[in-house]
Amino acid sequence: MTIHTPQSQLTAAGRGRLYIGGEAVAGEGETFAVINPGTEEVIAEVAGASAGQVEAAIGAARRAYDSGVWCDLPAAERAQALRRLMAALAAQRDRLVELSVREAGCPVSSGSMAAQVHAPLQHGLDTIELFLQLPEFEENPLPFEQRLTPRGGAVQSLRRHLPVGVVAAISAYNFPFYTNLWKVLPALITGNTVILRPNPLTPLAALVFGEAAEAAGLPPGVLNVIAEQGAGGAVALSTHADVDMVAFTGSTGVGKQVMVQAAPTMKRLQLELGGKSAQIYMPDSVAQAGMAAAMVAMGHAGQGCAHGTRVFVPEADKAQALEAMAAPLAKVKIGDPADPQTQMGPVISAAQRDRCERYVALAVEAGAKVVYGGKRPEGLAKGFFFEPTILDTPDNKNPAAQEEIFGPVVSVIGYRDLDHLVEMANDSPYGLSGYVTGKDIKQAIGVASKIRTGTVNVNGGLLSAYASSGGWKQSGVGRERGVEGLRVYQQIQAMNIQGA
Repeated sequence: MTIHTPQSQLTAAGRGRLYIGGEAVAGEGETFAVINPGTEEVIAEVAGASAGQVEAAIGAARRAYDSGVWCDLPAAERAQALRRLMAALAAQRDRLVELSVREAGCPVSSGSMAAQVHAPLQHGLDTIELFLQLPEFEENPLPFEQRLTPRGGAVQSLRRHLPVGVVAAISAYNFPFYTNLWKVLPALITGNTVILRPNPLTPLAALVFGEAAEAAGLPPGVLNVIAEQGAGGAVALSTHADVDMVAFTGSTGVGKQVMVQAAPTMKRLQLELGGKSAQIYMPDSVAQAGMAAAMVAMGHAGQGCAHGTRVFVPEADKAQALEAMAAPLAKVKIGDPADPQTQMGPVISAAQRDRCERYVALAVEAGAKVVYGGKRPEGLAKGFFFEPTILDTPDNKNPAAQEEIFGPVVSVIGYRDLDHLVEMANDSPYGLSGYVTGKDIKQAIGVASKIRTGTVNVNGGLLSAYASSGGWKQSGVGRERGVEGLRVYQQIQAMNIQGA
């Protein structure tokens, strides 16, 4: 697919697209530019929401929830409306792909485009069907003697699952449509109302949700979409008394701020935060480590919180593994994400590119060696590009092994034995994901079961609406996808009933 939409159309698409109380409105706040990270060109100018419009969005969501116009609908009717919403989004598939290229910098032909657009469009429908399979009421397992009153009457104890209320959805820049959808759809199908606030670097994919809500005929206030350059609106969403829950994807540092801001009103939280996941090669599978670095680099330039950026191999095989990992990187085509030949695009901003440079320097100061990359690529005068980088890291204490860089940089670390491996894999403030590759399945599962992380993948991964993911330790709170990713948007009411 070749991207060819005129820039004038992209710019026009970014104006006047906030969606508040069932109406598309022009932003009354500061206007800000959306930059193509592959070319540094301005692709759109967005008039952001004013403080008054943020307040209006919260008020519209509050009124819509309290009125029962959405949460009191039978689940089947909410599902029908949300299928229309998904159909409206699916009709914009090509536009969403283009936005993933132009505002997020994802190469148009990259395998990452499946997670950017194609998988979420299917996952939305799957989420609706999964929710319809879940009971609203579940019986508590009372022992027989507690099921009778002293007078011989019957006792029943039930758990009822109800929506939380008004949800503030604050999404990330790396997979904007994906992270938008994985907050909006579960929150809406469970009966909540939503204010969606995208990352300022990638607001355009979120504004499409307002158009889809209008096309689907959602009641006013059920879904509201605002955009802003600063953080004032996000702070308001995480502090306002009329907001009952905050769902946030982003860095651990900002996630901690959200927790502090939400604490006075004790909001429900769902946070998917940073990661420094272990990519483990068992002694019988070192030969498969050759693509370990390339998978991270070509996985949206390493901008994925679940990427396996700490690569563990046996110490005796480390030199061989480093050589094998470096070879594929020499063939990786870096460049404009709109070019179908491009395999790896830019990071999102100049600041993020500088972060990659800084951490490579810190790693080297702490004893690491650059095996491949480590700098800005030559011949690309424009764009926020950074070379795919392999660091021969002496130990797991190195800054590049402990901190999330969020770029195409991997640390390769040797282990003496399996106990040493597990110790290092768990020596991290993060616990989002992990990967174990091994021919001896029993041995591989044994290691995987000892990794303290919210998800662990043995000989492959899975991206499904039916399987949840979520962070342990400083990688987050709560789950996304699956049953748990629906129930997090619900609260439990215990209902104890005695016969008259």
